[in-house]
Amino acid sequence: MPAVLGTDAVVTAVSVALVLDRAHQPHPLRTAAVATVAWISVRALRHRYRTGDLGESRGAMPVLHDWLILVASLAVLGVATARTPQPYPALAALLPCLVAAVVCHRRLHRHLTAARRAAEAVDRVLVVGEPGVLEAAVHRLASRTDHPYAVVGTVVAVDDPLAGVPGALAEGALAAAAAGSERLDPGLDGRAAGHHVVEAARRHDAELVLLAPGASLTGDRLRELCWVLHDAGLEVALTPGLVETSVKRLTAASVAGLTVLRVEPPLRHGAQAALKSTVDRCGAALGLLLLAPLLLLLAALIRLDSPGPALYRQVRVGRDQRTFTMWKFRSMVTDADSRKDDLATRNECDGLMFKMRRDPRVTRVGRFLRRTSLDELPQLVNVVRGDMSLVGPRPPLPDEVAAYDATALRRLRVKPGMTGLWQVSGRSDLSWDETVQLDLHYVDNWSFSSDLDVMSRTLRAVVDGRGAY
Repeated sequence: MPAVLGTDAVVTAVSVALVLDRAHQPHPLRTAAVATVAWISVRALRHRYRTGDLGESRGAMPVLHDWLILVASLAVLGVATARTPQPYPALAALLPCLVAAVVCHRRLHRHLTAARRAAEAVDRVLVVGEPGVLEAAVHRLASRTDHPYAVVGTVVAVDDPLAGVPGALAEGALAAAAAGSERLDPGLDGRAAGHHVVEAARRHDAELVLLAPGASLTGDRLRELCWVLHDAGLEVALTPGLVETSVKRLTAASVAGLTVLRVEPPLRHGAQAALKSTVDRCGAALGLLLLAPLLLLLAALIRLDSPGPALYRQVRVGRDQRTFTMWKFRSMVTDADSRKDDLATRNECDGLMFKMRRDPRVTRVGRFLRRTSLDELPQLVNVVRGDMSLVGPRPPLPDEVAAYDATALRRLRVKPGMTGLWQVSGRSDLSWDETVQLDLHYVDNWSFSSDLDVMSRTLRAVVDGRGAY
């Protein structure tokens, strides 16, 4: 925390003082001091220096929100004191503190992620629940390493005294949880159950108790259990069983003494949807205009490298299962589609998509285009026409959609995108299930700010090239 706070203070003070002095603005040192105090205050009020929150969010949007609040606050202060510097020098002076905060934020997130993969910077968690509910929660926690919960044991409520945690928990990464499994008699009242759980937490040196309630852990019994755990100095968390639901869509309320979580529906209409559509079409049109020389150069290189047209069109499935013609730069030989069946046994994707790291149909220029994602640029035409969005799920082929189950079909509730969570999370290196889960998370939880975050992360994914083949 001191390092982050110090970086914010030094970068803001130095950049504001130097830029305003070079721009011959009045009172550069005094303005630098005010800007530094304002920046640190905004960040502190939004809990950016709290130890438990450092590095938790992977996106740059929270930092941008802080910076916009800083700019607005300084503008209001300047108007109130009649000492407003010229706007362009002022913005130039404040930009370095935004850049430094974003860089620092990303480094902290990478450091925290690496530490958690090594089982460091985590909370030791005891999971309490009933068979099935408990198993699902433990499986979910064990499947990822980007969260602070490390399961050290379980307490399962079962009627059969010989029963324990389901056998699947003893496999792989869940062995530790199974080894630390204990049983809880569902007939115990809340206080007695609480004392049993407290003893188990102390034996496993747990810092937090995660409750996964079922039929026998509800109402007054659950409340009494929380009383005992809190009186013993243990932190308590409760999982309602929701998965891949953004906390931004949840609102807690108390109704007739019941604690209720209201789940807002996914954004489909309204101001954010209209803004997304406007940005999509205007951004794509501007991109086509600015990138026209590059597009012509790439088309010429493709024609020189192999016989055939520079552009490749293919029928894809869009929102609500409507088909459209998608455009790409041709990266394969002209008879690639007819040779696909011959290569079916060499498919390296575990799901419905076809992917090969060294596909013999890809041309020399095509390998470069795929590595840099430049083959996707003609899809800007699809965005202008309204068939696609700048950000969204990957557009599937009709034969893939024909094999979709009801869960996978939900990917088609929004327009497909040129980039998305799939691209910035590993692309073809992801399994089919991971791809579907990322797309479903986007469909249910997208917002305009999350789209901006994905677009900012796309550049890094393209430069990195991981999973692009």
